Amino acid sequence: MVRIKKASGHHSPHDHSPKSAINSTFLTFSLFLVILYSSYVILSRSPSNHFDNSHSQMDSTMSHYSNIDGGIAGNPLKTLGSKKKPYLIYGTAWKKEDTAHFVSEAIKAGFRFIDTACQPKHYNEAGVGDGWISAAEEIGLSRKDLFLQTKFTAVDGQDLNNMPYNPLDPIEDQVRTSLEVSLKNLRTDYIDRLVMHSPLKTMDDTMRVWRVMERFVDEKKVLYLGISNCYDYNKFTTLFNQARIKPTALQNRFYSQSNFDTKLRDFCKQHDIWYQSFWTLSANRKALTKPKVMKLAQSKGLTPQTYMFAFLLSLGYATPLSGTTSNFHMVEDVAVMTRIQEGESIFESEEELKNMADALGMPNL
Repeated sequence: MVRIKKASGHHSPHDHSPKSAINSTFLTFSLFLVILYSSYVILSRSPSNHFDNSHSQMDSTMSHYSNIDGGIAGNPLKTLGSKKKPYLIYGTAWKKEDTAHFVSEAIKAGFRFIDTACQPKHYNEAGVGDGWISAAEEIGLSRKDLFLQTKFTAVDGQDLNNMPYNPLDPIEDQVRTSLEVSLKNLRTDYIDRLVMHSPLKTMDDTMRVWRVMERFVDEKKVLYLGISNCYDYNKFTTLFNQARIKPTALQNRFYSQSNFDTKLRDFCKQHDIWYQSFWTLSANRKALTKPKVMKLAQSKGLTPQTYMFAFLLSLGYATPLSGTTSNFHMVEDVAVMTRIQEGESIFESEEELKNMADALGMPNL
């Protein structure tokens, strides 16, 4: 706040002297700059880069996997004590020919979890492979330091003029070919998590795909399985109950139209399943401009956007995707994640969490 020195003599409260006019103009201009900057921060955040059927740091200690359930290569999602270690995922949709550059920059900024898909319509999966290799060579990382997550996308979600497999093949062969293409694109001999991009039209077909994915785990080509764009509670729980190898992640759009997946999030929390949110910022822009949210964020030394990420990370079962193409925002996102990973309680009570939930319109945590 600019303090205006009182002039000598008697002046009207509406003094229009040159000095008063200058001070008034300066105050108005200062306020304008504050509002302009706040608007810029909100609007300049790139969306999570996911749409409908398409869809983002772990420090080096995360590379020391420990086996679970007689695990395949170990669990990079291992807990700190009895609590899961929260993390952000870098989302790579819609980045086209710039994918390799942005993936490399994200990894150098501190992201270690990368999300993509074998869906040329919205993803440049080979660019993700080039990007992680480039960053790893530059800063001295190995494959085990990164978590690569990709997706099998059914025919309905593909561009028929640019298919990664033959759409006339049996569905089981489509899944097998898709994985082989992903392994080649990502320049790796295993995938950390393979995600079904969305449920298929029937539960029978959904389970046919899942059975093939389970065999990939048996063959040690894939470590974990997941599903995305599944907003139907009955479909998700049916898949969970019928699956021999259970899903470890559900990736959905996080917005009010689905009631913020209240029942699904509760199921994930109860069954130790990561809830991966996309469109986390872009679908909640209105809420993030609320004075209450901006004030809460400022009190923690955060922007409304990083405060939103901190909120979800603090729930203990949510892993937001960030698809930003800004190096500055990459560093911001990693910084808030690191604060939480290192044990800081940005939300110091359940009441603080509920205040943010209320601002978003979430029914519960």
